Amino acid sequence: MPHYVAIVEDAGRDKAVGIWFPDLPGCFSAGEDVDEALRNAEEALALYAGSVRKEGRKLASPRTLTELRSDPEVSGELHDHMVALVSMPEIADAAE
Repeated sequence: MPHYVAIVEDAGRDKAVGIWFPDLPGCFSAGEDVDEALRNAEEALALYAGSVRKEGRKLASPRTLTELRSDPEVSGELHDHMVALVSMPEIADAAE
């Protein structure tokens, strides 16, 4: 089961926690706290994967954290925010 690196942006008490995936442009999630945002992230991955397949495109392979650190567009985000590994739900895997 593939795991995608997620950037977790926690802007503080009165703001939602946002999650986005550097390898999956347009795939994002949010929640009232980090735990809720991470739970929602799996659903976001499944919906994103379904949409990509429906459009006849192939889902991008996940890069490692080391590979992402070498990407100048992502390295600053990795430095400034928490990261998490989020697994692609099995329902999405079965359709591949």
